[in-house]
Amino acid sequence: RRKVDSEGRRFQDRWKVEYFFTEIENHCVCLICQETVAVYKEFNVKRHYQSRHSTYDKLTGHDRSEKLKQLEAVLIECVMKMVENICPEKKQEFANICLARNTVARRIEEISSDIKRQLTSKGVDFDFFSIACDESTDLSDTAQLLIFMRGVDDEMNVTEELLDLQSLTDQTRGKDLFVSVSSAIDDMKLPWNKVTGIITDGAPAMVGERSGLSTLICNKVIEEGGKAIKLHCIIHQQVLCAKHLKYDHVMKPVLKTINFIRSKALCHRQFKQFLLDIQAEYEDVLYHNDVRWLSRGSALQRFYSLRKEIGEFLETKGQPMRELSDPIWLADLGFLVDITKHLNVLNTSLQGKDAAVNQLYSHLKAFGTKLQLFIRQLSQTQPNTIHFSALQEIMNSFPQDNISAQTSRYAADIASLAGEFKRRFQDFAAIEKEISLFSSPFSVDPEDAPDQLQLELIELHCDSELRSRHQQLSLVNFYRQLDKSRFQEIRTLAKKMLSLFGSTYMCEKIFSAMNFNKNHVRTRLSDSHLRDILRIKT
Repeated sequence: RRKVDSEGRRFQDRWKVEYFFTEIENHCVCLICQETVAVYKEFNVKRHYQSRHSTYDKLTGHDRSEKLKQLEAVLIECVMKMVENICPEKKQEFANICLARNTVARRIEEISSDIKRQLTSKGVDFDFFSIACDESTDLSDTAQLLIFMRGVDDEMNVTEELLDLQSLTDQTRGKDLFVSVSSAIDDMKLPWNKVTGIITDGAPAMVGERSGLSTLICNKVIEEGGKAIKLHCIIHQQVLCAKHLKYDHVMKPVLKTINFIRSKALCHRQFKQFLLDIQAEYEDVLYHNDVRWLSRGSALQRFYSLRKEIGEFLETKGQPMRELSDPIWLADLGFLVDITKHLNVLNTSLQGKDAAVNQLYSHLKAFGTKLQLFIRQLSQTQPNTIHFSALQEIMNSFPQDNISAQTSRYAADIASLAGEFKRRFQDFAAIEKEISLFSSPFSVDPEDAPDQLQLELIELHCDSELRSRHQQLSLVNFYRQLDKSRFQEIRTLAKKMLSLFGSTYMCEKIFSAMNFNKNHVRTRLSDSHLRDILRIKT
């Protein structure tokens, strides 16, 4: 005999409006007469409705929805009266109960819709805005295109929010991405001539010279009478520059050793217990993940700190690591640990929400100046390794070996790294004058400024009160207090620069949230619900 429970029947949400039924504690209950249907089967529910409550067929559309709300309210009222008589102390708990199965989903949808309405109303007041785009694939192999917007109104108020999450079920070419971005911008009723820039992760579909998303967006803005600039995410470029220092002769033995320790459970347990017994500084080594921005530096730093303990453990396993007794290799390891540490500090300073492009570029220029300092110090006859603590420790541990002779090679490697930074960041260098004019207007010669700004810049330089405000106030507040009629062009420049993204950090952050929410046990999460969740997350 067939078992009903094995058929996996479920209550259908549409039965609420069609037949005025709801689900209470796994029972299908009629909201009109409070009778229960034994089996979750539409035939049974429909038969009950048509045979007893067919008079409700005259209700349609909005009237039918309102009737459903009234019936649910009556049911709740009956339950509350029963609770008052049986267990009055539980009255508040029962009052918070909702009859709907998809309560959380509906509330998330409502919150997301409200956030979108607020963003739409703010978008009307934007004088300029830019977009940040990044694409990734979720666990169901759907390409998800994240589109963030950073807008500035006339009062210098900056809004940085998720514009949309577009799901792509077919190809992800530049023109496909452009269609999705255009749909998102048009849906929010944002004018194209107010777009000041687009920043992407540098993928071919994003930055292609002819049919890349950035090119198509800039062409569209030009057609609408505006002008937009293309930028490659400053963090992505920094990571690519960091990979310029390969040092494979150091990385390969280090990764091989880490994988040997951690790949087998028994060996890994023994190593952790060994570190615990000798009271080592750390409890374990770290895996290296090439995708994670800070992974290389963290893995190297941990390996270097445990190098002696690792050597002793490998000896007991009959797998000695000969490189740990080579002073030159250890010096290379120390140098790589130190330079990746400096690179990680730069990477961390570039992360964060609401960072203006001038702040990010100042960190980048500061790092370039540091590299030049490192080159000079390591090129000296008596090398100065004050900023390379690990290298200095190795040099002090092996004074008889002429490790200091290797510093000229390290200086050459840093010079090569500095050249890579200069080569990659040409897009930011192209707008360096505008960034300087925005961040330090009093240090720019009016003759070097664009023609439309020269007269206002002279007025600004000659106003001692404004010079004092510039020193005391934050940059945004300074421009916010400038007279709108007197410094119209300067304020326009400030709004354009404030509207620019410097990185796709928020996209990367939200992709992490996407993978957390749409995981291996929630792959059936719909694209619309995923969009609502991520909109609230931001």
